[in-house]
Amino acid sequence: MGFYPDDSIVMVALHGERGRFGGRVRLGIPTDTAQWPDVADQLADCLISAGQERDARPAAIIVYLCQEPAAGESGKDVKDRLRPLAQRLRTACGALDVPVLEALCLSNGRFWSYCCPDFRCCPADGTPMVMPGTSVMAAAAAYAGMQVRGSLKEMEARLAPRTGPRAAEQEQTLDAAAGALVPRMLRRDGATAVRRETLDLAAAMIHRFRQDTPSGSNRARDACDDALITDAEAADLILGLQDRVTRDRAAEWMDGPAAAPALRLWRALARRCAGSYSEHAVPPLTLTGWVCWSTDDGPSARVALGCALAIDPNYTFAQLLHRAINEGLDPEPLRRCLREQHREAASADDGPAPAAKEVPQPAKRTGPPRPGPAGRPRGPRGGTGPGTRTTDGRGRRRAGRDSDRSRR
Repeated sequence: MGFYPDDSIVMVALHGERGRFGGRVRLGIPTDTAQWPDVADQLADCLISAGQERDARPAAIIVYLCQEPAAGESGKDVKDRLRPLAQRLRTACGALDVPVLEALCLSNGRFWSYCCPDFRCCPADGTPMVMPGTSVMAAAAAYAGMQVRGSLKEMEARLAPRTGPRAAEQEQTLDAAAGALVPRMLRRDGATAVRRETLDLAAAMIHRFRQDTPSGSNRARDACDDALITDAEAADLILGLQDRVTRDRAAEWMDGPAAAPALRLWRALARRCAGSYSEHAVPPLTLTGWVCWSTDDGPSARVALGCALAIDPNYTFAQLLHRAINEGLDPEPLRRCLREQHREAASADDGPAPAAKEVPQPAKRTGPPRPGPAGRPRGPRGGTGPGTRTTDGRGRRRAGRDSDRSRR
């Protein structure tokens, strides 16, 4: 999976006589136990039906329940508490004629089997897990070029909004920037000017990030990135990226030398969406997922897009990217569209074309007048370029506080 799935249900499909790993699904363990039966049915149906669509119905399934003990709990207590969920997952898969060969609980550095009753191989105190990176699976993943990025909680923490006094300061700056932005947007050509200023500022920030590459742990690198951008700069970018056109233009920083600093910038902006501006994190989170997918980091892309959809499940761009990653699609076609969009925008920015020379007009013809534009049949109005590809084709409005169609 590319990371350790904290607090998660993980189901892996097995194919063939040798149990080749196939599709997998992951979902956070619901805290409400009343949801467990419905969740089990949906996960089993999702994994098995996905295999059927690819003409590869699973021969069997393995279930993992991963959760660390709460205060006062032991790993064995977690195993006992999650036993009803494991049993419900087993019966849900069995109802679809796919057996669960093994169901394991992973907690506090040990694992327990829900299927094996033999205490000689599955002791009551659990079996110690091997050190990270020393298993056969880890060796195979390293050989295949897969990089493990730590735990799911660690990956989500890099995208979580800041808290404390610094969050309050950023929220105040966002309030001030939003108050100044509205009058500017109401002016003639105000939206165009704001888009241009936002993209210019983003380009300057990407250049700044590229010139200062931090080192050390993820936490240390993120702290350095946070120090590279002021509250005012972050506020202007966060508010500017709420516009769909601006967001689509920002997505053009997706590969080459600009990809890494752009990814760091989008993560930093997501962390600045504090307090009442948590919804504003959806565009930078989606851009984070897009750059990760574009640079072949599928696990990080799934986490970022999952965070975006947890805030706004109807955000179309995040929905499309999340579905494309899960279906194993190639990001190159979308990259080509964005490159073409960049070339078209660059051509438009070169300035107006020179005025055409005046040519003599032909003499007026006698006879009935030709139909003017109002009398000619009109074809469908054209699209607005690759940026419109992020809509769902049904013209749905997002149910936001401001009913702004630009945040689809």
